[in-house]
Amino acid sequence: MDPALIKLALGGIALLGCIGLFFGIGLAIAAHKFAVETNPLIEEVLESLPLAQCGGCGYPGCEGYAIAVVNDPDVPPNLCFPGKEKVANVVADLTGKKMTAVEDQIALVRCSREEGRVSHKHEYFGFASCTAANLSFGGPSACQYACIGLGECAEACPFDAIDMVENFPVVNPDKCVSCGICVKTCPKAIIELQTLRARVYVPCSTKDLGKNVKKVCEVGCIGCKMCVKACPADAVSYLDNIVRIDHKACIAYGPGCEEICVTKCPRDIMRKYQGRKAIARSGVNGLKMAG
Repeated sequence: MDPALIKLALGGIALLGCIGLFFGIGLAIAAHKFAVETNPLIEEVLESLPLAQCGGCGYPGCEGYAIAVVNDPDVPPNLCFPGKEKVANVVADLTGKKMTAVEDQIALVRCSREEGRVSHKHEYFGFASCTAANLSFGGPSACQYACIGLGECAEACPFDAIDMVENFPVVNPDKCVSCGICVKTCPKAIIELQTLRARVYVPCSTKDLGKNVKKVCEVGCIGCKMCVKACPADAVSYLDNIVRIDHKACIAYGPGCEEICVTKCPRDIMRKYQGRKAIARSGVNGLKMAG
C-alpha cells in the first residue's frame, strides 16, 4: 500500500480521535456543571409508596407525589389513597410532617337506574364509551342524569374495583381504595367518594323536579325537600337541585337520627348507609341497602 495513503489514513484517525476527545471532555464538563443533585429523601419516600401510579393524589405518578411531599411544606403526607394510613404514617415520619387523620372512603354510584326502571329514549350506536354516548343527546337513558352503563369507569379504575353487572357499575368494597379516578372519568358526574362512616346517602343524581322525575324513574328524587326539613342536625341540604349531605355534621349529631330523614322521604330514595357491608350486599342497582 502506498505509504502516503497510510499516512493520510492515520492522520484522519488521529483527527477523529482528537475531535471525539474534545467533545467527550466538553460533555463531561457540562454534565458536571449542570448536574441536578437528587435528594435521597425523595427516593426513600418513593420506596415507601405502593407505586400504583393511579394519580389519585393529584400528582403525575408516585414520583411526582414523592417530590412534592418532600419539597413542598404544604403537601400533606396522607394523599396516597392506595397506601392508606400505613403509608401515610411512614411518609409523615420520613418528612417530619404532622400526620392528619386518613378518612376511609369508597366510591359510590349515585344512580338507581335499574331499580327505577328507567327506559331508553333511543338506541346508541357508536364508540363503546360513556363520554362518546353522552355527546349523543346525553346518552340513551330517558333520565339525562342516569348512568350510561358502557363501563368507562370500570375500564379507568386501576384497581379493577368496579364490575359491570347488567351494564351498571358495582363497586367492589374489597378493592376500592378511593383514588377518585372513576369520579373524574364519569361524564355524568354521578360517582362520588363517600366516607364509610356515613349514616345516610341518596342514590340519585337527578336535578329534575316532581312530575318530570316520575315520568322517567320510579324511585328518583323529586326535590320535595322533606329530608332537608326533617333533619335535626341540619346536615341535609338541597343545592343546585340535588340533595347534599354534610356527613361530618350528621356523624357529629350522633346515631339514631338517620331514621328521621329516611322515613320522611316519600320516594324511599334517602337510604341508611352501612359501609362496606351494605355495598357488598348491593345488587344490580348497585345502591339499595339492606335494613
